[in-house]
Amino acid sequence: MNRLLLIAVAAEVAFQPCVAVVAAVPAPTGKRMEQLKPGESFWAPQVAPAGPVIVIVSLAAQRAYVYRNGIPIGVTTVSTGKPGHETPTGVFTILQKAKDHKSNLYSSAPMPFMQRLTWDGIALHAGNLPGYPASHGCVRLPLAFARALFGVTQLGLTVVITDQPNVPEIAPTGPLLAPLEDRHASPTAYHWRPERAPNGPISVLISAKDKRIIVLRDGVEIGSSEVRIDEPVDQTSAYTLGSIDEAGVHWLRLALPGQPFTDGEVSEAERGRVHLPEGFRSRLAEALQPGATLLVLRESIASSGTGAKLRVLESDDSR
Repeated sequence: MNRLLLIAVAAEVAFQPCVAVVAAVPAPTGKRMEQLKPGESFWAPQVAPAGPVIVIVSLAAQRAYVYRNGIPIGVTTVSTGKPGHETPTGVFTILQKAKDHKSNLYSSAPMPFMQRLTWDGIALHAGNLPGYPASHGCVRLPLAFARALFGVTQLGLTVVITDQPNVPEIAPTGPLLAPLEDRHASPTAYHWRPERAPNGPISVLISAKDKRIIVLRDGVEIGSSEVRIDEPVDQTSAYTLGSIDEAGVHWLRLALPGQPFTDGEVSEAERGRVHLPEGFRSRLAEALQPGATLLVLRESIASSGTGAKLRVLESDDSR
């Protein structure tokens, strides 16, 4: 499952209860997910401002990952169920939400920003994170992250809890078990399947290491192709399509946490450094609308575990 720069370009993974991430907060830029300390988290919703959301929790890694429109927008440390009170694995939906919930089972213990997954007491909520599984089965989150997550979810949203330790570099928001028929096609081939998601926001993802571009609409992969970039990609960068007019497309840089703000439009010369098969380029151009986002990564986004692990970003705001 592998696969984004400037003419059109976001992510998916053919489910293997796992995950991926891009985000923001305390720690040096480029800090890896596994180096997060208890209570640390990253949050960068601007890289995918719209689209369906999915949450994936890894019990083995003690991490939770949030994706919107197939793009990772957050990662956090968590504390799950301790021995004898293990957090159940499986695919859940959010059944109830409450900002100021009190536990019905444990002496009215506060459970801020509670999002219920089962009617017998399993939920996502803010709580203490000692660095190991310590809850009675719930998934504890840092307070600021729990608040941010509460703001982007709704009833019925999918939450996957897995005991798998490995995380793919991108996660699905479409059908969890639906790999494309041509998934094993030649690495130089491209596919375009817009009928898989006729409507919805578009996100584009480019991996410089994989030399692949993925196009997602409403969180579902609708296209993928080889891509060639003339210059090395040395860091994650994000863009949004500001407008389309007679002069062409106008991509604007997005300020990512931990990176200096760079204002302005992407130049024609910069766009010209990204080379796509003409058939794919024309189809992508037809599908793009203002508001589409593009994420360019140096790392591999393969879920096989053989590529370099995806780094996350930091911001100046503590979570």
